[in-house]
Amino acid sequence: MQQLLKKMNSIVALNAEEETIVSGYWKEKTLKKGDFLLTNGAVCRTDNYVLQGSLKAYFIDPETGTEEIFYFAIEHWWATDIDSFQKQIPSRYNIQAIEDTKLLQITKESFEKMLLEVPRLERFFRIILESYLATLQRKIITNQIHDAKVRYLDFLKEYPLIAERFPNYLIASYLNISPEFLSRIRKK
Repeated sequence: MQQLLKKMNSIVALNAEEETIVSGYWKEKTLKKGDFLLTNGAVCRTDNYVLQGSLKAYFIDPETGTEEIFYFAIEHWWATDIDSFQKQIPSRYNIQAIEDTKLLQITKESFEKMLLEVPRLERFFRIILESYLATLQRKIITNQIHDAKVRYLDFLKEYPLIAERFPNYLIASYLNISPEFLSRIRKK
């Protein structure tokens, strides 16, 4: 819990009482490699902060049957279907552990109560969502205007920890290119 409190305090200063309140709402969960945090069609019941390990969010292309990675989540990142969590509707994708993973989770009901009790957290989560939205916008623009080589070089620059940590086939899926094509890019 200290990792999440440290992240929150880096954006909004919580006092000791607020930290105690916040800590009471989050529960720890462990996933083994390959376990699903969320499956397509299920409702995302929790917001999830990664303490240790990694996950991938993906959907299966109905035409090709291939796995299309939407995002990765590593330590100090979030792994949640925001639309499903916020609206409590079925998710359109899966979230699966790539490694053994430890998370902090909060339910929708607890999340709303926590924000009522500690209003300054509204600012924290707004800033987190703005950052997430900016990342998605950069990814959309990069995918639409740049070729595969530029996308890969941009990925290496933006996410060096992921690039060195995960296999090429996962990175290729995230970049929307074939693993073979990624290998050719890397050889150059």
